[in-house]
Amino acid sequence: MSEPRLLLTASPHVLGPDSTPRIMWTVVATLVPIIATSVFFFGPSALLILLAAGGGAVLTERFVGRKGSLNDGSAAITGILLGLTLPPGMPLWMAFLGGFFGIAFGKLIFGGLGQNPFNPALLGRAFLQAAFPVAITTWPTTDGAWSALRGDNFALPLMSPHSVDGTTGATPLGLFKFENTNTGFGDLLFGNTSGSVGETFGLLILLCGMFLAWKNYLNWRIPASIFAAVVLFSGTLYLVDASTYPSPWFMLFSGGLMLGAIYMATDMVTSPTTNLGCWIFGAGIGILVVVIRVWGGLPEGVMYSILFMNAFVPFLNRSTRPRVFGQQPKVKKAKEAEAKS
Repeated sequence: MSEPRLLLTASPHVLGPDSTPRIMWTVVATLVPIIATSVFFFGPSALLILLAAGGGAVLTERFVGRKGSLNDGSAAITGILLGLTLPPGMPLWMAFLGGFFGIAFGKLIFGGLGQNPFNPALLGRAFLQAAFPVAITTWPTTDGAWSALRGDNFALPLMSPHSVDGTTGATPLGLFKFENTNTGFGDLLFGNTSGSVGETFGLLILLCGMFLAWKNYLNWRIPASIFAAVVLFSGTLYLVDASTYPSPWFMLFSGGLMLGAIYMATDMVTSPTTNLGCWIFGAGIGILVVVIRVWGGLPEGVMYSILFMNAFVPFLNRSTRPRVFGQQPKVKKAKEAEAKS
């Protein structure tokens, strides 16, 4: 008897070459150029912050998480992303504590990888924002010797840091919000501004994100909808009153929008699984970013916008789920039931 020409099996039918560790470590590899430029702009302080935040995340995963969970690379990504969102002059023990909180309370407490409803790196930063608001909003400038520390990196735990006024400055968002001062587009594009460790070089972050989208390691609809919502909303405000509201290009390349839209909003665990859900999710983030930046008390709103929309992901997945082939819509079923009765 000859072999059947058609073999029917249950899905999935084809085993893809990508695995969770491969995706995670590829993302880490794309962060290396961003790390290198952050060290170039902010000196050894940037590297120390990244090591402290990464150390807090990795050690927590190692001693509290499941055996072998370090191999998937998720803890490394959490630590690196958290470090990239922190000021380079922040005390190292605070960055370490943020890495611990992000893994312990943002991931492990929910059951580990794939179970967390909120982005762990942003949850760690939100904790630091609430616990140490002064330290996390003290921004050193890029002036001075490259090898000099940018702040109070080695301040002892629970001791008052000794900040030096001559090394601090406002971020582009802070300058515009509180002093109505614009920052040059070239400085925003190439990172020659004050800010968090890894958020200033917008063009490089965008290029790294395009590579991940090409590899299909992120859903391009999320950053695209974020950028579109920011441009449309802020552009409308800018047309209404250009002297009061910033330009859409300033909104795009200032603060942590690029880093958040590409590396944090696209987290596979905390973002929608449907394409329509991704469009709604990203648009909601973009609108909230503009609302917080323009009318909120803080100059930045990327972190809170992403965390807020993370809470709606289960609802978006449920409400945008495509109809099963051959299944009738619920409304049509209800009408047929009424007609029969």
